[in-house]
Amino acid sequence: MLKAKVGGALPAANEAMMQRAEAAIGDLRQNFKAWLEEEVGKLEALMRTARTSGIEGEAGEALFTCAHDLRGLGSTYEFPIITRIAASLSKLIETPEQRAAAPVALVDAHVGAIRAAILQNVRNDTDPIGKALAEELETRVTKLVGERS
Repeated sequence: MLKAKVGGALPAANEAMMQRAEAAIGDLRQNFKAWLEEEVGKLEALMRTARTSGIEGEAGEALFTCAHDLRGLGSTYEFPIITRIAASLSKLIETPEQRAAAPVALVDAHVGAIRAAILQNVRNDTDPIGKALAEELETRVTKLVGERS
């Protein structure tokens, strides 16, 4: 029954088509860092706005949204350390109540760490400095979020 609906066996993979697809992915991969830098630039601009207008309002909400997006994009763009740091930042400023209680300096430290990862090409936590920085940020966030719970 299924065979009748699907139309029989699937054809063998076309090797030339597979090679073209892999080449296209390789071409896209060259843009990953530039795309990620663009997103980090947005995060930094939102942080500047949040410093002046406050992290509790719309600026903080936009900052959270951007951090949340970076949490997903970091690994996709081959920077899993950015995913890790952005996840910590997202946890810190997830709700309006958390944004109101979040130390701006700690939020700013996350944004700076994300920028530093790109500038220093620290892609994952096999880099000892990147790992130590991510762990320290996570520890501070866990302490603050735990104290508020």
